[in-house]
Amino acid sequence: MRTPRAREVSLFNTMTTEMEQEKIQEVVETPETVVVPAQEVEAPTAAAVVETHAPRAGGRSSLRGRAPRGGGRGARPPRERGEFEQVTIDARRVARVMAGGRRFNFSLVVVIGDKKGRVGVGLGKGVDTALAIDKAVRDAKKHLFTVPRTASGSIPHQVSMKYASSTVEIIPSEGRGLVAGSAMRTVLDLAGVTDVVTKIHTRSKNKLTIARATVGALKKLRTK
Repeated sequence: MRTPRAREVSLFNTMTTEMEQEKIQEVVETPETVVVPAQEVEAPTAAAVVETHAPRAGGRSSLRGRAPRGGGRGARPPRERGEFEQVTIDARRVARVMAGGRRFNFSLVVVIGDKKGRVGVGLGKGVDTALAIDKAVRDAKKHLFTVPRTASGSIPHQVSMKYASSTVEIIPSEGRGLVAGSAMRTVLDLAGVTDVVTKIHTRSKNKLTIARATVGALKKLRTK
């Protein structure tokens, strides 16, 4: 007489045999897979490719609708060029001794001009360079003047001037261009003066005094 455990094992073997026979029967009845040669497969037409990759209606295209670089909402408008050009010819840091220590300020010399005869020299002092430049530009605008020039851009006659420790001389010379150095060249260039030869007769390297001596010499010019 078989035990309950032996009966369960016999029943399991019988079910397993029936499942294996059903799988074999399904494999036998499944039709064979048909392999089509690559030559008989038609290539997709261009219209089908375009239709496949075309963007959906109302969707975003990768090329259309893209904002140009630099023209977005945060782009800054082009800066308008001012009436005068400005050049900083000298910058110094000045220290002042106080009870709590040293206090530093900046001293800047700025030359402005429109290269059409108007020029000015200004001095500005401040706790930072931006404030000093702003003061120097305002001071230069207060001291603007017009330089008398000839038709070729030269000066009417020879002139010299002494200011503090600097002595300068400006000599007209047709066809030579602007022959100058140091701060004199900056002042004459922004004033639009050309065809002149300049000389600095002192050893002083102070650009502020040289620039003011040049301005004084230009103010002495007279036309007939």
